[in-house]
Amino acid sequence: MTVLNYSQHIKNHIKPAMGAIKLEALTAHAIQGFYNGLGKSDGDKPGLSAKTVKNVHGVLHKALQQAVKIGYLRFNPADACELPRIERKEIKPLDSEAMAAFIKAVQGHQFEAIYLTMLFTGLRRGEACGLTWDCVNLEKGTILVNKQLQNIPGQPGAFRLVSTKSSRSRTIAVAATVVTLLKKHKAQQSMDRLKAGSLWQDGNYVFCNGVGEHLSPHTLYHNYKRIVAAIGLPDARLHDLRHSFAVASIQAGDDLKTVQSNLGHATATFTLDVYGHVTQEMKEASAKRLETFIKGVSGL
Repeated sequence: MTVLNYSQHIKNHIKPAMGAIKLEALTAHAIQGFYNGLGKSDGDKPGLSAKTVKNVHGVLHKALQQAVKIGYLRFNPADACELPRIERKEIKPLDSEAMAAFIKAVQGHQFEAIYLTMLFTGLRRGEACGLTWDCVNLEKGTILVNKQLQNIPGQPGAFRLVSTKSSRSRTIAVAATVVTLLKKHKAQQSMDRLKAGSLWQDGNYVFCNGVGEHLSPHTLYHNYKRIVAAIGLPDARLHDLRHSFAVASIQAGDDLKTVQSNLGHATATFTLDVYGHVTQEMKEASAKRLETFIKGVSGL
């Protein structure tokens, strides 16, 4: 989490609920009640996700641990608290038929280049929106992913460039199709720049609007939802493009370490946790093919 995320959790959640309680009177019971309340809906306002509750806990726990360290508390009351279980959402990658339908549907669309780049590289939405031309090497066919475009918490419509989700950069070797796509896109962007003239905002963004400004991740999302609804996939999520790339990579024979590196996961174990079912399905399919072969040569 960034410093701004920390301050937002303190301002929006911790201070309103716990600010009036004296430090020495703060108990595990009170903190547990606070966490439980965060997850409950309030009228039309939904409760916080388990992940967000965990993040709030991280801020509070660290602050209380510092209080222990300097002698204000004998122990950290947040140590005894139970956090809600984070349930991983089922991934729903596009199958080959859906992928073909999507590729056809985005042809000629104003966001064709960014959607296809996300689909063929696994870039997150913020990473794609924050990608700049200095990070694209069309000669070598590589993309350096070292930042993402992020909405500034508490400031709707305001964005900034920050480090990637893992705070690490990665270099992706892209397919020749992606290189061709980006070359064509760059040529079109040069024409747009000439048309815009003095109105052009030189942010060096790979994907931008008609005057060079970065694309809004929200606009990208809403356009995507309209496209997938039109081809009969209303439940498809924009993040499914990333999942589709990962699954296609695994099915094409890429090892998990390569997939991990391309996706920017911290460990191959995490990648296996998310996509392990794909490798299991491949193993089962392999066993069936072997069984067919055994019957063919043995007559059993």
